[in-house]
Amino acid sequence: MPNESIIQIFEGKKVRVVWNEQEEKYFFAVTDIVELLTDSADVKQYIKRMRSRDAELDSVWGTICTPHQFVSSDGKKHAVNCASLEGIFRIIQSIPSKKAEPVKQWLAQVGAQRIDQMIDPELTFQMAVEDYRRQAA
Repeated sequence: MPNESIIQIFEGKKVRVVWNEQEEKYFFAVTDIVELLTDSADVKQYIKRMRSRDAELDSVWGTICTPHQFVSSDGKKHAVNCASLEGIFRIIQSIPSKKAEPVKQWLAQVGAQRIDQMIDPELTFQMAVEDYRRQAA
């Protein structure tokens, strides 16, 4: 089965997520998570500045972030830097934000949902229906 991408919603904002079947991990779009935490008008510039401020993060960026394909609103596939939960938590450490704790709790909930789905496969079907409805909206 190929990696399946979904949209998760946090406080009304969309977060692109892909389940990597080989690694059995969720990968989250880094720009979407940074946007949640910063409300930055230019997320790519924020990430660039964040990496220049945090040399340790910058040195492991290529290891933390891997590109995954997402279909955009124009129907074309685009590579988006994504990170696993561990990588996202490392990135969150570099962002001074009051929203960090609620985002961490939400990420933990998303991970717990996947564990529940693995235990009860019917939940996977129910989640797929919900994801389809969210994406269609």
